[in-house]
Amino acid sequence: MKESVFNQYLTFTLHDEHYAVSVGKVREVLEYTRITKLPRTADYMKGIINLRGKGVPVIDLRLKFGMDETPVAKDTAIIVLDVEGDDGEVIVGALADSVHEVVEIAGDRIEPAPRFGTKLAAEFIDGIGKRDDAFIVILNIDRIFNSDEVAMLRAQDAAAVAETVDTAK
Repeated sequence: MKESVFNQYLTFTLHDEHYAVSVGKVREVLEYTRITKLPRTADYMKGIINLRGKGVPVIDLRLKFGMDETPVAKDTAIIVLDVEGDDGEVIVGALADSVHEVVEIAGDRIEPAPRFGTKLAAEFIDGIGKRDDAFIVILNIDRIFNSDEVAMLRAQDAAAVAETVDTAK
């Protein structure tokens, strides 16, 4: 009998749909906090937050996926993630309508991403997890951002650090 391998995922909601990311990519989950806007950035780039003295860029996953902007409500959260790009890792905050729980999903309960339909499926989805009677879209957070976007996020992170140093003087 083949033993199932369980993977752990943090589940969250975007526009009434359930999504998940590997817990290995999650640094922490924050309550929504004020986001400082940055000029001349992509629509999905909401700005930066101060995370213990470090500027962290925040993106709106809904906008990145072609949905409506994430409305700020009592359950709105920022998931702080490690994103791997061609030039290394960058820390990014991702807005979510709400964050739920960490779940374990057996590898044999995850289907491959559909090969038809939306661009989202082909580029960003690691698979579709089945839990009880519900489906959970498992995202590959590293593929959500191309290398140019990771470089842009890294540059914004550096600019935020420089701004923090300037205001501290």
